[in-house]
Parts: sequence; structure tokens; C-alpha cells
Amino acid sequence: MLQMTRAMSEADDAPRRAAPAALRAPLLAGVLLAALLPTALGAPPAGPGAATTPAAAPSTPGEAPAATPADADSPLATTPAVPESSPDTRGLDQEIQDLKKDVVDLNKDLFILEEELLFPANTQVAVFLSVDVGQFFGLDSVQLKIDRKEVINYLYTPREVEALLKGGVQRLYLGNLKVGAHELVAFFNGKGPNERAYKRGASLRFEKGVGAKYLELKIDDRQRKLQPEFEIKDWE
Repeated sequence: MLQMTRAMSEADDAPRRAAPAALRAPLLAGVLLAALLPTALGAPPAGPGAATTPAAAPSTPGEAPAATPADADSPLATTPAVPESSPDTRGLDQEIQDLKKDVVDLNKDLFILEEELLFPANTQVAVFLSVDVGQFFGLDSVQLKIDRKEVINYLYTPREVEALLKGGVQRLYLGNLKVGAHELVAFFNGKGPNERAYKRGASLRFEKGVGAKYLELKIDDRQRKLQPEFEIKDWE
């Protein structure tokens, strides 16, 4: 009887001892799953030896945060401003312009000085040409002779003729003559009425005194005669 009671007691205690073992198995499986899951997902395992991500260094009070480069497409991206010309550059440009003006003035003065040296006032003679035609004569060239010696034979371009027809005056010749009597002969070549070749001449005897001498060749249209007229005028 006692053996049957002990056997029954042991049979009743067996389920109690087996119950904690059955409960510990699922709990152990859950702990293993929790440990293996971060590793499977690529995260570092948690624990005392796990590597930690360094936190951003706190900014020092009063110090501006470091600027990050702006993206090219970002509205914050700005185009660097073009530096304006400094006052020193503007001053240099003005000095260059002043130097150019001084060079032009110097060349003008040198040209006048050269003419005065080559053609002094006491021997200078200048011949000018003016044109007031258009219907009866078209100018092509002019030949000048002084004292039977040719001094110039000038061939005109269409632009030069147009400038003369608009009222321009040309200094045709500049030279030296000694004091005394001289003769100037001018030959005009061009196209006359009906587009025919036309050649006329004019002459003038003049007296060269002390000082510069100025002569003018004039070509005019004579409506009454329906032909051009050529003359030499002495500017006394």
C-alpha cells in the first residue's frame, strides 16, 4: 500500500517537474532569436563591446556652425559676384587716355614744326583746289607746273571727287619759291558734256614777295555757256 502511494506521488510530481522545462524552452528560443535578428539585418550586435556611432561634436558657444557646400541645383547656390573695376584701374584707364591725347597733340605740333622748317613763310607757296560743278564736267586729274616745271600730277578717286562736290577744299601743292615773278599753269582732265574726254588749261603770272603765297584753282559750271570754266585766283 505504501509503495503504491509513493508511486502515485512520484507520478503526480513528474508533470510538475516537466512543466518548468517545457516553459524554459520557448523562453530560451526567444532570447536566441532576439540575439541573432540584429546580426541578420546588418546592425551591429548590442552589448558592452558593440561599436557606437560617434556623435557630432557640439559647437562651441559663440562659434558659427561650419558651412556646408551648397548643391548646384539648390536655390541657396549663388553665382560669385564679378568684381567691379577698382579705383586704381579706372585711374590707369584715364591716364592712358590722357597719354593718347598728348601723343596726338605732339604729332600735330611736330607736323606744323616740320612744315615751318621745310617751307619757311618767306619762301612758302601753297595751291588749293575747289570745285563747283556736276553737270558739265567730271574731274579725273590735275597737273601743275610752276615755271615750266611739273610739281604734281594728282589722280582723284570717286570719294575725293564727291568730297570736293560737297564743298571741300584740297591743298593740292605746298612748296618753296624765291622772291620774284613766277608762272603757274594747271591742266584739268576729266569728262565734259555728253561724257566726252575733256582737257582744259589755265595759267597765272604772280609775284612772290616776302611771306607765304596762296593760290586757288577753281572749277565752275557756266550755265550760260553750258560748259565748265577754269580759273586761278591769287589770295593776296
